[in-house]
Amino acid sequence: MTAVPRTKVPSLVVVSDRVDWHPGDAAPWPEEDPWSEPTGDPPAVTGSYLERLPLACIAAGIVARAEIWHHQRGGSGSHRSAGPRLGYRGFPIDDPAPPFDNRAMLDFVQRHGAPHILVVYGLGVTPALLEACGNSIILYNSIDAPALRVPPEVSARFDLVLTGAEWQSDEVEARHPGMATAIMPVGPEFAAIDQHQPLGGPRDYDLIYVAAAQGYKRHDLLLDALETLPRAIRALFVFGYGEEADRLRARIADAGLLVDCIGPPGVPIDEVNRLMNRARFGVVCGRDDGAPAILTEYMLASLPVLCTDDLVCGRQYILPDTGRCVAPGELAAGIMAMRADAATFLPRDTVLAQWTWPHTIERLRPLLEQIWLNKYGNIDTC
Repeated sequence: MTAVPRTKVPSLVVVSDRVDWHPGDAAPWPEEDPWSEPTGDPPAVTGSYLERLPLACIAAGIVARAEIWHHQRGGSGSHRSAGPRLGYRGFPIDDPAPPFDNRAMLDFVQRHGAPHILVVYGLGVTPALLEACGNSIILYNSIDAPALRVPPEVSARFDLVLTGAEWQSDEVEARHPGMATAIMPVGPEFAAIDQHQPLGGPRDYDLIYVAAAQGYKRHDLLLDALETLPRAIRALFVFGYGEEADRLRARIADAGLLVDCIGPPGVPIDEVNRLMNRARFGVVCGRDDGAPAILTEYMLASLPVLCTDDLVCGRQYILPDTGRCVAPGELAAGIMAMRADAATFLPRDTVLAQWTWPHTIERLRPLLEQIWLNKYGNIDTC
């Protein structure tokens, strides 16, 4: 398959591994050129890990427009605009088995051009789409562990893999010697400066855990610890999604713990920030997890983080000023220590100095420029 020419307007596409049902009220795709030259100022860098990387690239002048694509069961496609520079597009797919062979995406690229930068997340796409985007810079981030959740015939086409830890970079090197990697997990590294922030007011919970109600987030470890502690300890669980919420609520009630649960479904980001501001510190208990965005989101809300030390990606964000790592069996003692001295940490200052998106985009820019130079021998636009 021949690579498709790049769009005339510098563009970026994020392909998520989400598969949704077609929304009944979805807007049809607009008829105009999807990559027309935008007008107006760049939007603020906000949202989830899906939005913040493309919006950072727009804000830094690397691209002019971006879209976030996902897969969709049923319907003929859906579109939502978030302004003149960012849009969301759902592409119908027949077989939701990963890596996703989405022919509608392929047809769209062949008709409208390949983006200058293609960012593939998670369970990935088949080689056909990557071949069509052969003129693009192709980035990959697994989001979770392991480093490469796609077969070798897919990963061989990546120009740069964003990893969450050194061991993930080593896995990429072992499969594809010489492939470029950068320890730059999109969640914590592209933190939005003011999306999470301190609000003042009382902190009436000792701890908060914002995580999907799924087994790999290991809420049970935290409940094991809480069951050994005085019942005066108050905790808040915020579930965006997940199938274990009812079971966790039942266990909390049976044990008589002072743990309140919110969701699923999830709540808006500003409400998450408000809930964070009711706690003294945040908790991360996952092990086989990518570097969770919540690490730096807690910190931006001025919450230090208590993290289990077997988290495979993201421990680099737990510094003396930002929190503590403890063995899973020492979680109860860690809770009591954090309860006593949470106010002595400086998490927000540390994140602002190192991990918000303006810092990360300036680390990413030369990597993109080098890939472009390797492919084309000059840097006209990237």
